[in-house]
Amino acid sequence: MIFGLFRRNKGDETIRSLYGAIVAQSRNPAFFRDHGVADTVEGRFEMVALHMFLVLHRLKEESAERRELGQALVNLMFFDLDRGLRELGVADTKVPRRIKKMGQAFYGRVKVYDEALASGEPRQLEQALLRNVLGRPEGEAASLAAYVRAAVAELAALPFEHLASARISFPRVERI
Repeated sequence: MIFGLFRRNKGDETIRSLYGAIVAQSRNPAFFRDHGVADTVEGRFEMVALHMFLVLHRLKEESAERRELGQALVNLMFFDLDRGLRELGVADTKVPRRIKKMGQAFYGRVKVYDEALASGEPRQLEQALLRNVLGRPEGEAASLAAYVRAAVAELAALPFEHLASARISFPRVERI
């Protein structure tokens, strides 16, 4: 059983390490400096959501038992978002509504990115990234879409055991 890998302490540590790698990559300054992602709370949320999607996309072909790793990551992400909102001073009574909206946004993006990748139509992914990550209806998102496709390919080649032990890598973020 896979969750022998995730005993209480080891599993928590693995999930935190894997989530930390996702967050670290999503905060890469090149996204904000070179790719037009707004360096705001919303822009940072979009990058974490995008990188979380990439890992979930990698896990979707795994067995249900192995996909539990993804659910543990999502749970930690929302715990972290809740904590972050509270640190920003959002009133305790408003946090649940904000988290619910963030959850709806996150799962909406997962669906849209998944459909865009499945379509094989490059412009569909670019349009989704323009709308969600870059926050504009028109413009250039080809370089960010190329990064997403490269990340999908790199993660697809990554053995599950690497993910299960928090050994993950993302492609280099190229300057444009």
